[in-house]
Formats: sequence, structure tokens, C-alpha cells
Amino acid sequence: MSVEVLDGATVRNFVEDESSFNGSVDGRFAALDTDSDGLLSYDEMAGEIESLRVMGTHFGGVDEVTPAPEELRQLYGSLFAQFDRDGNGTVDLEEFRSETKEMLLAVANGLGFLPVQMVLEEGSLLKTAVDRESAKIESC
Repeated sequence: MSVEVLDGATVRNFVEDESSFNGSVDGRFAALDTDSDGLLSYDEMAGEIESLRVMGTHFGGVDEVTPAPEELRQLYGSLFAQFDRDGNGTVDLEEFRSETKEMLLAVANGLGFLPVQMVLEEGSLLKTAVDRESAKIESC
């Protein structure tokens, strides 16, 4: 993990660079596709969905709230359903790309134009966006 500075433009430029974006997303898809069938099941995506860290949330820095297991199952199921656009129980590469793009553009819109510091995991798509921008700046 590292602390990085980014803004909406950093994320948006990464998504709009089709070659970089598709290459990164395709690599993530391949890593998740443990049985190499070209489709992601819920079980294959579970770790990725759970890594979104929606399990515990601090409200005002006071107490940690942990949803009941059934609430988490419903939440994780609804997140998987966002990717599974045709509702067939699996996520193909195009569905994965499309939903990932929408999510990253939502992050970009939320960040806006002012730079913010974030802790990013190595290999995450946001870290890839920051690294891409840094490389462009260094090459100038």
C-alpha cells in the first residue's frame, strides 16, 4: 500500500486510454478467473467484492458497525448482480470491463477536480491510474 495523490482527471484519463484500461482490466479478470473458463462465478469474484471493505464502517469515528451476515450476503449478491448484467449467474469479460469502467468513472466524478490523498493497494486499478499519470509526467 502507498499514499498517493489523485483527482478525477487521473482516473478519467486512465479509463479513456482504452489500451491501458483494457489491459489492466483484462489482467484483473484473468487473475480472478481461476478455472480459466472465460467467465467469473460469484465464488471467483467473492474475494474481490469483499475487498471493497463494506463490512465495517465508522460513523463519526465513534463505533464500528458490522452488518449481520445475511445483510452482507445480500449486499455482496447485489454487487455481483451489477456485474452480471444479463443475469445468467456469471460475468464475462465484457460485463466486467463495462461495470469496472462505470465504477471508476463514478469514483472520478466523486473525486472532482481537487487532488486528494488516498491509500491505494499495489496492483489496484486506482494505483495503476496514478502510476500511468506519473510515468507520463516523467517522460516529458
